Amino acid sequence: MRYIPNAIAERDAMLEVMGVANIAELFRGIPEHLRLNRALDLPPAQSELELIESFSEIAGQNRNPETFTSFLGAGVYDHVRPLIIDTLVSRSEFYTSYTPYQPEINQGTLQAVFEYQTFICQLTGMAVSNASMYDGATSLAEAMLMAVRTTNRYRVVMAGGIHPEYRAVCETYAHRAGIEIVIAEVNDSGTTAASDLAVDDKTACVLVQSPNFFGCVEDLKSFADVAHKVGAVSVVCVAEAVSLGVLAAPGDAGADVVVGEGQSFGIAPSFGGPHLGFFAATERFTRQMPGRLIGQAFDKDGNRGYVITMATREQHIRREKATSNICSNEGLCALAASIYLSTVGKQGLREIALRNMQKAAYALGEIVKLPGYARRYSGPFFNEFVVTTPVPAEQIVDELLGKDVLAGLPLAKYDASCPNELLVCVTENISRKAIDHFVAELAAYTA
Repeated sequence: MRYIPNAIAERDAMLEVMGVANIAELFRGIPEHLRLNRALDLPPAQSELELIESFSEIAGQNRNPETFTSFLGAGVYDHVRPLIIDTLVSRSEFYTSYTPYQPEINQGTLQAVFEYQTFICQLTGMAVSNASMYDGATSLAEAMLMAVRTTNRYRVVMAGGIHPEYRAVCETYAHRAGIEIVIAEVNDSGTTAASDLAVDDKTACVLVQSPNFFGCVEDLKSFADVAHKVGAVSVVCVAEAVSLGVLAAPGDAGADVVVGEGQSFGIAPSFGGPHLGFFAATERFTRQMPGRLIGQAFDKDGNRGYVITMATREQHIRREKATSNICSNEGLCALAASIYLSTVGKQGLREIALRNMQKAAYALGEIVKLPGYARRYSGPFFNEFVVTTPVPAEQIVDELLGKDVLAGLPLAKYDASCPNELLVCVTENISRKAIDHFVAELAAYTA
């Protein structure tokens, strides 16, 4: 009975109260042909020691990611994580509440989220931020829905450099909402020209990512100008949050809404999640933003406290007035991001961002010296770039994996017409020695 909480006598007592003789009678409503009328196919029982040994053998089949040199990016980045983050987020008081439903007993959690919102506003140049969202993709999709809702228009123009998976999430949201999505493709610079945006008086918003999926930096002001001329909302997505340490804040370029993925702020890649979506906007969108907003208040004696200022989920307000079914925030991840930003500070984040740019520039410079390799796009970039390879990129990735090198992302995964294009990312975690080793490995591949 070690893994079953109820003793036989307790089960019998419950069945008696329900007026049934046994478990089989309790489930009599399930058709016979749907029942599992045999014993579960499980291995023999093991002692605790044997079970630990078995699990250790299974775990031993995994490769330790810390032994790899990673040039993977595309929305999830391998950045330095200060040790203080895990130390603080592991404190028991931060594990006690998933979301702060009772503000009066969650002042620490609410203050941490308030600080997080402040950081996001400072980085994005926006007036207000929500308490966080699930990830960057859903943040972008929710921004699209908010723009449609506030403009009562159902046409969305999207730059071609937006992450394909972010685009797919937006298309899923749009499918049943009657929203038309128009894609403006990238040019040879790896960016989308604002003049190529097919906007009109039916356009709800213009969506752009910068740095985009190909690592290139977009001209955000031109996107904002085009959107505002037709009364549309300018939405900027940032999938690589560290870039905000060196690039101008999107709000300063005229963006109305800034969303993105905050994983780079001290959150481990963790095989793809959980991560952190951020959502910030100008003040006029405050009451239309999804999720919750934490604010600062004072009691009659002047004591400061933190409160849920706004929560636009249907459990709190009328369903028809709810702005989103994204009802919870990534509280622990937002806390990790706050600790990271507090630890590195404004100047530290700028220095980290500059290291990313410098190392990526060095890596690209060395790779394009190799016969058969070239840069695919010409525009300015942050820490990612696309190179054309002399052999299929997937072959390079598969073979270097056996040498403990994650060589990047083959773009054929998203576009079959690009078999020889490889998306490479270089962060501050990559040493010059590791870059030189990577270049040497690439030199072995010729057309």
